[in-house]
Amino acid sequence: MICFGLSAVRTMRAVGLVLPMAVLGLCQPAAAAAAKTTTLGFVVRDWFTAIYNSKFIDECPEGLATSNDETWWRGLSKADRARLTDNGLIQNLNRMPTAMRRGPNGENVCLNPTVVQDPPMRVVEGKYSFGANLDGNTDGQASAKTCKHDNFTHPDGTPGIDNQMYRLIGCVYGWRRGGLPELNAHEGRGTSGLGMTLIEITGVTDPRNSPDVTVSFYRSVDQFALDGSGRPLPYSSYNVDVAKDQPRYGDSLKGAIKNGVLTTARGDVRLPFYGNYNFLHPTIRDMDLTLEIAADGSTAKGSVSGYYNLDEFLYYVGGMVGHTSTGDNCPAMYVAGHQLADGYPDPKTGECTHLSSAFNIGAYSAFIIHPEGSEPKTAKTAAAKP
Repeated sequence: MICFGLSAVRTMRAVGLVLPMAVLGLCQPAAAAAAKTTTLGFVVRDWFTAIYNSKFIDECPEGLATSNDETWWRGLSKADRARLTDNGLIQNLNRMPTAMRRGPNGENVCLNPTVVQDPPMRVVEGKYSFGANLDGNTDGQASAKTCKHDNFTHPDGTPGIDNQMYRLIGCVYGWRRGGLPELNAHEGRGTSGLGMTLIEITGVTDPRNSPDVTVSFYRSVDQFALDGSGRPLPYSSYNVDVAKDQPRYGDSLKGAIKNGVLTTARGDVRLPFYGNYNFLHPTIRDMDLTLEIAADGSTAKGSVSGYYNLDEFLYYVGGMVGHTSTGDNCPAMYVAGHQLADGYPDPKTGECTHLSSAFNIGAYSAFIIHPEGSEPKTAKTAAAKP
């Protein structure tokens, strides 16, 4: 067997040479092997809302939601419809600026969703959804931090699934699986390197089984390092975004790794996000992470669930470019979102302010570089979150 030093292993990983974990463990010098804990790092490349699509759209019995463009031209007289669309020859994208400015005084209804009152939005009425049981019950009754809502059943049969984000956007053409908003955001992050999340796992005693780890979330200031096929290169280095010499992000959750699967406790986590030319800094409340780490440690895939801030999401939708392609209707979505919100009631109004949500993620192994004087969080430095 040929053995390599730790520095040599890192160099080989940085250029894309990946060795099995079992070999690395056998080949490390005695000093490295004697180390009690190590650190795993990942950079998130894929972030998609968990959407359950049936073959014949049974979850939307009345059909897909009416788009902003359709609402606009249906409100015109036949003469104005013909004039403003050139008898339908002007494409949706080209008439988008006019269609969006249908407020009583020419307001953009996506930036000002309360200036008009549109017909109710069609939302998901189906039984099934991906996601998790966030509130601990299976009947959707209100609790101290939730509002009454209908539960879903997971496709695997698990009851009590909370996913009001899916209920809101699941009948919108562009938000269904493979739709433009998420694909455009995905490609935008990949080519710009903006809004990239880093996941750092400290306190690892065994990459496949570690009962007590700390999982921290940061933002990268570096773009993805890509291989010849345009895919992220595993074991590349990424610098943590800092402000005043401290990480700008850095919320942590306690967790454990069992048979290569990382699971965390729930807690509030603020994350960076970029998509469709919008920057967000959402705090996902009661967030948890499940991450299945590949046998060679080079990639990982998993899911995130928690309560997503409704105002943040509506801000994202309102500032999005291309509403005639996504098929959404901002004023109708604004109303429906407030009706469907099921998490964290406002103490003054009693209305919930967050949507239960679920996301699918994919990640590549990474070396996470902290600013000088700032150390990775460990079990001793990170506060456990319930």
